[in-house]
Amino acid sequence: MSTRSFFAALLLCSVTAFAAGPKYKKPDVMVPQTWQSPVPWQTAIPADSLPKNAWWKLFGDGELDQYEDRAVANNQTLKAATARLAQAQAFARVTSSGLFPELDAGISGQRQRLSANRPSNGANIVPTAVTQNIFSIPFTLNYEVDLFGRVRRSLESANASLEASTADLENVRLLITSELAADYFQLRELDAEIAVVQKAVGFEKDGLQLVNRRHEGGAVSGLDVAQQQTVLDSSYTQLALLQQQRAQFEHAAAALQGLPASDFKAPVRPLDVQPPALPVGLPSELLQRRPDIASAERQVASANAQIGVAKSAFYPSLALGGGGGFQSSNIAKLLDGPSGVWSLGLSALEPLIAGGRHHAQLEAARAAYDENVANYRETALVAFQQVEDALSGLNALAAASDSQERAVSDAERSLTLANARYTGGLVTYLDVITAQEQVLTNERLAAQIKGQRLVTAVLLVKAVGGGWDSASLADVGVKPALRQAWQQ
Repeated sequence: MSTRSFFAALLLCSVTAFAAGPKYKKPDVMVPQTWQSPVPWQTAIPADSLPKNAWWKLFGDGELDQYEDRAVANNQTLKAATARLAQAQAFARVTSSGLFPELDAGISGQRQRLSANRPSNGANIVPTAVTQNIFSIPFTLNYEVDLFGRVRRSLESANASLEASTADLENVRLLITSELAADYFQLRELDAEIAVVQKAVGFEKDGLQLVNRRHEGGAVSGLDVAQQQTVLDSSYTQLALLQQQRAQFEHAAAALQGLPASDFKAPVRPLDVQPPALPVGLPSELLQRRPDIASAERQVASANAQIGVAKSAFYPSLALGGGGGFQSSNIAKLLDGPSGVWSLGLSALEPLIAGGRHHAQLEAARAAYDENVANYRETALVAFQQVEDALSGLNALAAASDSQERAVSDAERSLTLANARYTGGLVTYLDVITAQEQVLTNERLAAQIKGQRLVTAVLLVKAVGGGWDSASLADVGVKPALRQAWQQ
């Protein structure tokens, strides 16, 4: 057998030999048959109809699209997640290198003097002092034959971790974009509330002027003036607090886009976006649509492979070692045929006693697997909860929106009647103030409900995975290739 055939046979053994440890099986998860909360809007839309990596376009808001594109390009948390993925890819390639031989080369030169009193090691000669040169070009070969799958299980674990990092990146992207969209609609909601309060301030100023005129004419007492001034000042307070809240959401939106808060200003705009029809799908589809669930499942696969790594420690290891090169005392003859040296050998090592270390490592690997299974199932349960929360929230807010619109109309009608009765002297100004406060409260609540419907729609998109699909992980892993054998 030629040397080349010998190496090929050893490599084939590493790739096809027995691999210690359990074969991976995805853990079972309790999946409901259908959603408990009624699904609002359209259920016939397929789940993959969400725009890939751009789910926010469903809302049809050009300003939001601009902010989201900037966040995807500049958000620093997203850049950090991208770097972590690159690390995982590099680590998987490092692990795959264990399937191939390692060949090192060097060069050395030295001049030395041997002692005349050096030991003769049983030779029947009298040592003499010798001064000589030694020049060498050594090559060393090391290769562990992966008979019991330690390297293959390590690569399987690294690939599963790489897939988990890929899903983590998508989950970070989903979290960043959904948080930005929620902040954006909170901004729009606050703009609507501020507009309501500003309108109320205008009405209250007019009311104060009316009461002042009536007071100057002796028709009413100063109490009515003081009460109306109190209402106006209270509205100014609400306006200041709303503007402070708006500034905080504006600053948060700036940071998510990778911008200094001082350099970003969101224009004031009315809240004129309606919640879109969203694809929800079945509960069983959620396991493939949520990147955090996919990441948790891949962590289970990685932990399962680590059990195989721990089990392989109980089996013998077979290593191939070799060396060769050139050695001469005369540099001019260093590359001559007679200067060549070489060695080649196999060694096997069977663990016998290790103080229980291997058993403890196996127990730790199994415990880590159990932990990851529990985390995976918990992640799935939380995902089902989040979808149900969003669905029930949208249903409740839709009903509340309808009733609140009626409440606003009722409050406006009450204010009109109270003003007429006050002008006619039938009621005190306290009735007018009460009606004003009811209008302000109900209009603000209507704006809050409208904004919360949009925020909850964002949460539903986030809960169903934002259009992502775990099938994209199929081509992520590192596959060993023969060309790696010639790379550094």
